[in-house]
Amino acid sequence: MPDAFDTLLKSVRDCRICAAHLPLGPRPVVQASQTARLLIIGQAPGTRVHETGIPWNDASGERLRDWLRLDRDRFYDPCQIAIVPMGFCYPGRDPKGGDNPPRPECAPTWHAPLLRHLPQVEVTLLIGMHAQARYLAKTRKKTMTETVAAFREYGPDFIPLPHPSWRNTAWIKRNPWFERDTLVYLRARMQKLFPSN
Repeated sequence: MPDAFDTLLKSVRDCRICAAHLPLGPRPVVQASQTARLLIIGQAPGTRVHETGIPWNDASGERLRDWLRLDRDRFYDPCQIAIVPMGFCYPGRDPKGGDNPPRPECAPTWHAPLLRHLPQVEVTLLIGMHAQARYLAKTRKKTMTETVAAFREYGPDFIPLPHPSWRNTAWIKRNPWFERDTLVYLRARMQKLFPSN
């Protein structure tokens, strides 16, 4: 018989609250287990993730796994890592380029119930400005760059990161402190969480 958490995950995956606004229709993508020690809160699935139903199953995911020094087996093990984006479904294309922001219905509806079932989480990665705005609130800085640069202020619970998209390659080059400081700190935290990695 399913427990409360299994029932909750099924409700998330069956969610249709913003179906009318989704160009490819709803396909909520989430990964979670009550034993997960790392929580990744990103933005929303892209088209490839929508097609496969596998979170971070694209070039951005490859870069993120490199940042974390985690292989695919560990990354996709829900018993170790929870992936709860700000929006669970692909939100469509922004006419100005890139994808639309996550739908505003998702996080207010589902995050609190899900996070109540993740008592083992020790570190939460806040990837992109939408996750940082929700979880850092008034403590975040004026820009995402300033917020990520101040990563030590949000520990040990949170680590703010830019999106690992190829669109941010120029940002990474302009901000060499990110690889020198932030990624060194991030990888050290991952090594403590997953020492056998």
